[in-house]
Parts: sequence; structure tokens; C-alpha cells
Amino acid sequence: MESNNSTVVSEFILLGLTQSRDIQLLVFVLVLIFYLIILPGNFLIILTIRLDPGLTAPLYFFLGNLAFLDASYSFIVAPRMLVDFLSEKKVISYKCCITQLFFLHFLGGGEALLLVVMAFHRYMAICRPLHYSTVMNPRACYVLLLALWLGGFVHSIIQVALILHLPFCGPNRLDNFFCDVPQVINLACTDTFVVELLMVFNSGLMTLLCFLGLLASYAVILCLVRGSSSEGKSKAMSTCTTHIIVIFLMFGPGIFIYTRPFRAFPADKVVSLFHTVIFPLLNPVIYTLQNQEVKSSMKRLFNQHTA
Repeated sequence: MESNNSTVVSEFILLGLTQSRDIQLLVFVLVLIFYLIILPGNFLIILTIRLDPGLTAPLYFFLGNLAFLDASYSFIVAPRMLVDFLSEKKVISYKCCITQLFFLHFLGGGEALLLVVMAFHRYMAICRPLHYSTVMNPRACYVLLLALWLGGFVHSIIQVALILHLPFCGPNRLDNFFCDVPQVINLACTDTFVVELLMVFNSGLMTLLCFLGLLASYAVILCLVRGSSSEGKSKAMSTCTTHIIVIFLMFGPGIFIYTRPFRAFPADKVVSLFHTVIFPLLNPVIYTLQNQEVKSSMKRLFNQHTA
């Protein structure tokens, strides 16, 4: 495919997660089982929040959107990876590669910003209860949702715009099981130092700032909760502690991948597998398991449909 940016590569060959057929088969079975069990759980969360009129508070609004984002995110990499495990030659076209990269960062950036919004919501609910209803009104929730979708789009379109201006004239082998910024940039037929710097500034800085902002907000909440004597103290501390663990699990791989020079490390593929396939499916479930109201609502809906 030849274009104005001198791109002549029409497709990329994905080298996959590993060259061992036994390990490929093992990972295929594990991911498939995991995918078929956890993915319906995300849709169940969305359905429960939509159907139960008692779950209209901002918290459930954001939980439903988190489940939607993660369910959508899980469709970007996992299905194609499962198909590629069964294929002898793993090929992705240039256009499909760019499309995959766009949606990966569009939804990933949106989710990172959503977690920041959810941390702000929890801060208002625990630390500023008198101002909560005024600040977290339905209109404000929709504005925040629109802002995070717009933020994810801007973040992703910058990545794509920078890559589209790079020439690709060979080789065309991507040492991974999907298309992402570091591997694609390394195949460009030009000096990519400036582009790498811009990518690190865009993805790496965004990931790091969201991570530090989330830690700071939960640290403030924990300090305030620890000093209180309210009945919900232990529950709030348990919830915040769980969310902090989730933050480390989600942002740790992103920081590892995007805040350093784009050079291959042995752990890259394992980190990418966890970051793009495993964790997105677990994230909403972990958040929801901490919420007794959603679990009770799920039980009621299940009993109504089985009675």
C-alpha cells in the first residue's frame, strides 16, 4: 500500500505470544475459559444497573460505564488473539493495525480518566458529604462522562496521527500478538526519536499523572476515614484499599510499557497480555464485588427470572 507518507507495507506479521505450540495451546484454553466466564459478568453488571430503578445514584452510573468500557476494550485484542492461536500465519493489515491501535488507546484512555472521575466521586461522598448532591448531580455526571470520552479520543487520535506520518517499507514483523505503539514505531524506516518522545509524553505522562492523582486522592480519603469514628469506617477503608490494589494492577503495566524508551524487554508480552486481556475483564467485577447493593440487585433479578 503506497501513500503520501511512503508507506509500502500493506500488512504486518504478528509473531504472537510465544513460538511454543504447547504454551500457545495452554494460553488459548486459559484465555478462552477466562473470557467466556468473566465477559458475561460485565454484561450482567450493565444489565442489572439498567434494569434496577434503585440503582440510579452516580456510583452505579459510573460502574455501568466502567463495565461497558472494559467489555468493549476486551473485544479489541482477545478475540483476534484466540483466532491467531489456531492460525499458522498471523497477519493483520496496515489499516486494521492502525484501527486496533486507535481503539486500544481510545477506550484505555477513557477508562483511565473514568477511574479518576470515580475517585473524585468517592472523595466527594466521603470527605464532602454536604456538597455531594450539589456537585455530583445528573448533569455533572453526564458532563464528566462526555469529558472522559473526549479525553480518550484526543489521546488516541494523537497517537494515530503521529504513526500515520511514519514511513513503513519493511521489515513487517511485529514481535507481539497485537498492534501497539512501541512495536509499530520500531518498524518505521526513519529516525523515530522525536516520535517516541512525543508518544512517551502522551501515553506515559497521561498514565503516570492519572496513577499519581488516584493514589493521592485515595491517600487523602484513607487519612480522613482513619481519623473518623463513623460506622462505615471499616467498609470505606476496605473499599479504598481494594481500589488502590486495582490501580496498581491497572496502571503498573501501562507505566512499564509507555514511560520508557520503546525497546523490547523479555517481560513485555506477559505484561501486555495482562494489560489488554486479563485485567480489563476483571476490573468491573472487582469494583462490583465491593458493592452490596449491586450484588443484592443481581440476586433479585435472578430470582425474578427463575421463579
